[in-house]
Order: sequence, then structure tokens, then C-alpha cells
Amino acid sequence: MRTRPLKVALLGCGVVGSEVARIMTTHADDLAARIGAPVELAGVAVRRPDKVREGIDPALVTTDATALVKRGDLDVVVEVIGGIEPARTLITTAFEHGASVVSANKALLAQDGAALHAAAEEHGRDLYYEAAVAGAIPLIRPLRESLAGDKVNRVLGIVNGTTNFILDKMDSTGAGYQEALDEATALGYAEADPTADVEGFDAAAKAAILAGIAFHTRVRLDDVYREGMTEVTAADFASAKEMGCTIKLLAICERAADGASVTARVHPAMIPLSHPLASVRGAYNAVFVESDAAGQLMFYGPGAGGSPTASAVLGDLVAVCRNRLSGATGPGESAYAALPVSPMGDVVTRYHISLDVADKPGVLAQVATVFAEHGVSIDTVRQQGKDGEASLVVVTHRASDAALHGTVEALRKLDTVRGVASIMRVEGE
Repeated sequence: MRTRPLKVALLGCGVVGSEVARIMTTHADDLAARIGAPVELAGVAVRRPDKVREGIDPALVTTDATALVKRGDLDVVVEVIGGIEPARTLITTAFEHGASVVSANKALLAQDGAALHAAAEEHGRDLYYEAAVAGAIPLIRPLRESLAGDKVNRVLGIVNGTTNFILDKMDSTGAGYQEALDEATALGYAEADPTADVEGFDAAAKAAILAGIAFHTRVRLDDVYREGMTEVTAADFASAKEMGCTIKLLAICERAADGASVTARVHPAMIPLSHPLASVRGAYNAVFVESDAAGQLMFYGPGAGGSPTASAVLGDLVAVCRNRLSGATGPGESAYAALPVSPMGDVVTRYHISLDVADKPGVLAQVATVFAEHGVSIDTVRQQGKDGEASLVVVTHRASDAALHGTVEALRKLDTVRGVASIMRVEGE
């Protein structure tokens, strides 16, 4: 074993960063044995230097992150501060000064992953980011390495624990959205401002990363269709149960049937109770991968939290340190396929539409005519009426999102349709 330690700098020492530092210290001997050399925490960049950080030598703490990454003697920089800046500049500066980078920054990677990979390649350094997508769940490495010889056709997953907890609570207890959100906040699953989670921004960033790796194509955050879950109601869950389904906020990355394009999207959807993702409860994550040779694979586990995320960071740290010792680098960006990303209108799936309509003869015929005129075939219809008002629930066969959108816009113009109460995609069949 080499006795000279590999030097590691830590950018950020919050929930994840402090756990990374703790594991580096308490598991130092094991890490050294696995890597082939000891690892040394050489510096920790923070915003509040006066905060007590148990197990971290105060002499290592600095507020000057730029000076830290410019030292020139670092082997690896671990970035867990999040956000776009200063993280982007710090990562590129680390490459310029000879360090490889391990990051958990999904937003930055989804927005500027191609530029960061190019900077890493230019300087002959590694960029690893297993922790950016699904916490402790090994997902990026299997897609990038284990399935490198296979053709991935679809990645379907629950990649945000906060939203899954909320929807699971609504499903299991009959609670409304706000009530379930309040409980998630009280238990620490939801941030004080849950917008990034419940509006799908977090999941969309992860979908961009997954689609890029799975399809060897550059997919940016702006390419991902995003729809939040704040409008999901107890009535939607009641309808889902009648269909033998539940509701999940899904990240879906697909290769077109002809293989000529890809799509990436995030939105709530009904999935059959028989689908493996339907049984994912609480704040857990799970990702379902479909490929030509391997078939169907499912990755499951805790998708967030200090210890699970730190586990993924440390796994990357070990891999990068091994590469440093051997003088090699791991897999970089693979974007050779360069497939176009199709718009949401091209996506084909089934739909569940709930309409508020007048309770009088001929309404169903009018509605059915609108669907037929837009080329959307109806599978089932359920109608309930009382005192001049009625609800009409329509489940379609597979149709394009553009055709469904045109159908809904035409339905809104009917005098007999009082409102479109809900539109939900049906996936996983």
C-alpha cells in the first residue's frame, strides 16, 4: 500500500458533507485498504466557520473555497454545496488545478453536464456523480458501466422521496394534498419551501441526467417536460383505486419505438398496483430500467438523507482515488448517439380524464364525438349524475399527448362541459 495519502477537499459541510467527513474519519482504515492508499481530509470550505463541526479539525475549515481548490496538491474535490454558482466555477477550477471531482449536484449536472465533462476530459480528470440522482441507490454506474453493452429503451422511476411520501400518505389514509404535505414537513421529509420537490424541478434534473446516460445523448434540463403534483386530489386517488391503480410522481425517459429520438418527462401518473413501482412506500425511491438484453431491472432504496447520499459520494471517492493511483480515468460523457429530444406532444400513452358536465341527454354522445374527431379512442366511460350536475370519467386507449391536448381544448368549448376536473396519464401497463 502506498503510504503517501491522497488529499481530499470538501466543499460544503451540511447534512451530507458532515457525514462524508465522518465516514472518512471513522472508516479510514477500511477506505485505505480498498483504495490502496490512505485518504486525508485536506480542507473543508464552509459559509459559517464558527459553527462547531464534530470530528473536523477547525484548522481545516475555510471560507475561501476558491483558494482551497487552487492549492494544486489536491487529488479529489468533493462538491456538496449544490446550486449553479459558485459550484460550477469551483468544479472547473478544481480540474484546472489537477483535482478530480465527485459531486452530488443534480441541478448543475442537468444544466451544464456537457461543459463539465469537457473540462474534466481537457485536464485528464474524473467527474463522478452517483449521489446526484438517487441517493444511496447505485444507478448511474450500472447504467454507465454494467449496461454499457446493452441497449436501454426506458427508464421509469420515483426519484424524489418527498413527493413519494406525500402521495403514499394520500393513498393510504385518504388525506388531502395539503394535509399530507404538512405531515411531510413536520417529519423533516419536506423543506420549508417544497417547490423544487412538489413542482417536479428536482425530479426533472435527475431525469435529464438519467436520459443522457441511458441513451448516450445530451439531454438538458430544458429538454425535460415537467408537471408538478400539487393538483392531485383525493378524488384522483379514488378513481385510481377503481382502476386498480395508484398515483406516483414519475420520471420517465424513453427511446422512441423507431429508435430515432428520445423523450424525458416528469409528471404524476396512475400506475397499476401490479407494477413494482406501485409498492414503493414512504420516502423511498425506485427506478425501473428496461433494456434489450437484460430485460427489466429495478433499483430500490433510500433516495435522500445524509447517510444514504454520503454512501454514494464515498463510493465515487473510492473509484476516483483508485483511478488516481493507476493513472487512469473512468468513463466520461458518452453522447455519441446524439439523438434528438422529441417534444411532449409526441409522447404516446393512455389518459384518465375527469369532466364536470351537465346531467342531461346527449352529453356523452357530444363528448365521444370530440374524442373521435381528434383521433383519441375511448376505452371506458363512467358517469355519475345528480341534480343537474354530473361527472364523466373517460379512460382512453394510447394516444399522443398532442392529440389529447387538442381533445381537451375542444371539450372545454362545449356548453355541456362545465370544467375539466382532472387529466392524468396512465403508465406502466
